[in-house]
Amino acid sequence: MNVYLHKVRVFFVAALVFSSVAMCSPTEDIWISGKPKVITTISPLTSITENIGGNRIVLLGIVPEGVNSHNYHPVPSVIKHVESADLIILNGLFLEDPVMRIIETTSNENRKMLSLGDRAVSKEDWIFDSSFPKTKGVPNPHLWPDPLMALKYADLIRNELVELDPSGAAYYNENFVKLSGRIEDLDRRIVDAVESVPQENRRLFTYHDSWPYFARRYGLDILGAIQPSDLTEPSAREIVELIELIKQEEVPAVFGSKIFPSPVIEQIAKESGATFVDGLSDDDLPGIPGDDEHSYLGLMVNNLTIMVDALGGDSSFLELVDVSSVFAGNSKAEYLQ
Repeated sequence: MNVYLHKVRVFFVAALVFSSVAMCSPTEDIWISGKPKVITTISPLTSITENIGGNRIVLLGIVPEGVNSHNYHPVPSVIKHVESADLIILNGLFLEDPVMRIIETTSNENRKMLSLGDRAVSKEDWIFDSSFPKTKGVPNPHLWPDPLMALKYADLIRNELVELDPSGAAYYNENFVKLSGRIEDLDRRIVDAVESVPQENRRLFTYHDSWPYFARRYGLDILGAIQPSDLTEPSAREIVELIELIKQEEVPAVFGSKIFPSPVIEQIAKESGATFVDGLSDDDLPGIPGDDEHSYLGLMVNNLTIMVDALGGDSSFLELVDVSSVFAGNSKAEYLQ
């Protein structure tokens, strides 16, 4: 190989590695303060925590947006922040197992842990399905697309922050009341939007299996998910079976995933006669940090607008949801990108 070309290739690879690490590394100065230091995992949890903690906490979401949270491993630069955190907030229900293994290797006897999913629902309310079969004992962990589950998350976070920082109790409680009002408004508007969908279209066929708790709340049927339980692509035989199922059930739309782009989903939709709809996301917030829509509420409004329109309903019910922050001023929250 030409020596010059070899050097260029090595430099290019090194630059890619450096840029990817830098992109997923936290800013040092946000962590240096006397405020409570809070770590979260996926961005919907970061957003809910940010709205309650406001500018009284420093907050770092360690799972970068746009990555697969099921198998993400934190970069080394994040680990020291994990070690010094006062509170770590996870979804739980086995969603962030690699992150959990990293946390368990660190030592901080004063650090508190809050596993939201394990506290928000009992085992009797777990949902198992084709992607998360009961035989494996691991439930579907995607509780937060159900706004009432997100409200439970918010309450648990509020209580933990009050215990961590008692002098800020009035502030955290005020933010919780404001956020709960917004989430309850979102819930009412989703009910109206779903009711506008023709009854025969109130069925979901998605790529990634993120919507069972949402569907249970709003009376939609989950017909299936394309992605197998091992998070790979379906086999040729499974693709044929999926196409036949979609035809048989006359599914109006097949929904793709921003986090899990698939080379086969458009083929499945085309050959089955269903409309392919891209853009649903369970944990990648719309916009960029600092935008009003870069929030849990913004995520849900964006998802429901896509979903309701594709199923033949009226998404205008969602237009008046206030997706901005509930607190005044700037927060010290960082979302790794």
